[in-house]
Amino acid sequence: MMTYEFGITDFQYIAAGAAILGSGGGGSYGDAIRVIEELAQRGWQGSVQIKNYDGATNCCVLAMMGSPDAADSLTLADVEYSILNTMNAFETAAGTVLGCVIPGEIGPINSIVPLIAAALSDNAIWVVNGDGAGRAVPELPQTTYGGSLTLAAGPCILANDDQTAENSQSATLNAPTAAQIETLAGGIVSAFGSFAGIALWQSNSNNHYALTGNYIAGTLTQVWALGKFLLDASSPPSSADVANQITDITGRTATVALNSFYITAVTQSTNSASLDAGIIRLDNNPDQEKSTETHYIYNLNENLIMYSSQSSVPDIIAPDSICYYSESTGLGFTNATDDLGAYFDSKKNKSTGYAVSIIKIETASQLYETAGVIASFAGLLRNIGYAGALPYPDH
Repeated sequence: MMTYEFGITDFQYIAAGAAILGSGGGGSYGDAIRVIEELAQRGWQGSVQIKNYDGATNCCVLAMMGSPDAADSLTLADVEYSILNTMNAFETAAGTVLGCVIPGEIGPINSIVPLIAAALSDNAIWVVNGDGAGRAVPELPQTTYGGSLTLAAGPCILANDDQTAENSQSATLNAPTAAQIETLAGGIVSAFGSFAGIALWQSNSNNHYALTGNYIAGTLTQVWALGKFLLDASSPPSSADVANQITDITGRTATVALNSFYITAVTQSTNSASLDAGIIRLDNNPDQEKSTETHYIYNLNENLIMYSSQSSVPDIIAPDSICYYSESTGLGFTNATDDLGAYFDSKKNKSTGYAVSIIKIETASQLYETAGVIASFAGLLRNIGYAGALPYPDH
């Protein structure tokens, strides 16, 4: 089993790669960079072990849940205490001591949350090289974990980021399905202040270490490789080069859907379940009035569908990924307001002049082959007004 040792620079690579592969979600890239910088400033110089699941270690999915915009300017303390409170409560509820954790999804924050947990544990835990979607997803059911017949979603623990144990708040949820857990969790996250730590889908001797075979392996090292390509480049790579790298690294076909477009309008709001719902407008000119081609991306934290003003069918539909990259900055970004700020000036309500590309990435086969995942994505799309065909048959 290949074992990797990742330190601060590797965390930065992972955040940068995840800012593209997360399909617009998974937490703010700007927040992730600040959190990693704080960890370095604190003096942490260690490393974290990354490897495939061994089928013999107590594990759970560990993430942050909620609105990236409500969690604007997320700090290391926010992440640290959310994680600490969540893991302590989870171990109590589950009656087990964790030996490793795994990301729930790909995203700038949610790819590094388990890494930070391991870094702060003084090597007491390691991180599984994988996740449950190969992208970021709006809700728990859109994962390989949620479709598993052997992984029970509960007990699910959510906890706030209070720095004193006596004042910390946590909630324990038990329900038969990930969809029911999701419904219950939304209200709790909102009550905690629109973001919280979350731990669920335990894997231990009681369920014969059921994480085995129920996650998408290798995705942490994939985002690491893409981030290294971006951050080590002497000048911003072309969108075509980035797409080719993604194809080579992930084995999933990536193509440039739009090149040299501009974000000219952003509509974004946080709903009662602490998810950011929005529409991103892209034009082939920074000035809408001079544009000859317009596309719209609809998101629920993560990008779900992209329409063209010149076509009767969508450009891209989830679960395929709709990923942001900019040749102006050489970086990816997310739908979090602070990330979009480099490309759209909300005060002037116009593009900043930085060009944006959209890269389509075919979904991981393990995701669309998981029972219920396509139906779950179809439900989300119907809620935003699309009831047409999806790119993969329901399984």
